[in-house]
Amino acid sequence: MSNVIDLSLSQQQPLANSTSVGDSEVAISISGSVEEHVETAEPYEEEAQIGPLPINTLLGSGINAKDLEKLSQAGLCTVESIAYTPKKILCQIKGISEQKADKLLTSASKFVPLGFTTATEFHQRRSELITITTGSQALDTLLHGGIETGAITEVFGEFRTGKSQLCHTLAVTAQLPIDMGGGEGKVLFIDTESTFRPVRIEPIAKRFGLDPHEVMDNIAYARAFNADHQLQLLNEAAKMMAQSRFSLLIVDSIMALYRTDFSGRGELSARQLHVARFLRMLQRLADEFGIAVLITNQVVAQVDGAMFNPDPKKPIGGNIVAHASTTRLYFKKAKGANRICKIYDSPCLPEGDATFAIGQGGIMDPELENEDAEED
Repeated sequence: MSNVIDLSLSQQQPLANSTSVGDSEVAISISGSVEEHVETAEPYEEEAQIGPLPINTLLGSGINAKDLEKLSQAGLCTVESIAYTPKKILCQIKGISEQKADKLLTSASKFVPLGFTTATEFHQRRSELITITTGSQALDTLLHGGIETGAITEVFGEFRTGKSQLCHTLAVTAQLPIDMGGGEGKVLFIDTESTFRPVRIEPIAKRFGLDPHEVMDNIAYARAFNADHQLQLLNEAAKMMAQSRFSLLIVDSIMALYRTDFSGRGELSARQLHVARFLRMLQRLADEFGIAVLITNQVVAQVDGAMFNPDPKKPIGGNIVAHASTTRLYFKKAKGANRICKIYDSPCLPEGDATFAIGQGGIMDPELENEDAEED
């Protein structure tokens, strides 16, 4: 039996009062009970608010609906997004003056804590973060559970090392229930190299007991055609996340379009500035909505000292990408369908590597891949 998950709502709705009563009880003070119910409903709904606050919370105090519409068009759809955005950026939005930006930031700061907290409280919040399974137990063990939410995970390597296959697998596992290692949310997939193949989703979904049609309906796909379009798609992503529940954002791959849109050393500074803006917005979405962000990256050969380096390859993007990525994973080819994942950089994961395989059902352990091949 397949696990069909309804992800159409942005958050869980509070259950209605369904207590059954007799006819005599219904006849008692109908008007009074209705008024009492209406009065107590609002605070109950406020307590039930889960996730980012909608931007219309800021209505009033000199902020009108037209202002909020302008902010939404710029990809700022929640109170948190306003609080995290510098005043300079707010003023760049057409129709938002410096005085209006001050009002927005002042109002947003009343809802979003931006000051100090104790390490104990921060540790408690960190412990509530979930991880999304990669499909391989060995890889999950290396990553202490899987791909971390609220952070950016970068995967880089040569072609045919399994980067896009990991993206396809996570697009399915992110929709699994939390107790099965999933994120119980929809998936956003930004494709810059035309590597997304819906035909790969079906066998992966069946492997995890999910309905392939339901899974594909819960994947929001967009093809990016240039670097500016790639950045613009994040504004669209922010609007979608404010309306529905998402658990994963995939960018495959992050630097491909920058290598063609910005050429030569003369445009290097402009390219890195554009990349920094894109990565900053990715991190903002991860912080704001608690989603996992997975980006893939290409590699180039290191010419300096290459003869003394057994594997003279490095990810492109320079220090901008290196500092923005929370965890960096290096994928290498191994024997047959096997691949090796190495922890390249992480603030909390120890150095190590794990062997996984690519099979019909996506990323899996080598022994499972062998069983899959025998069945075929």
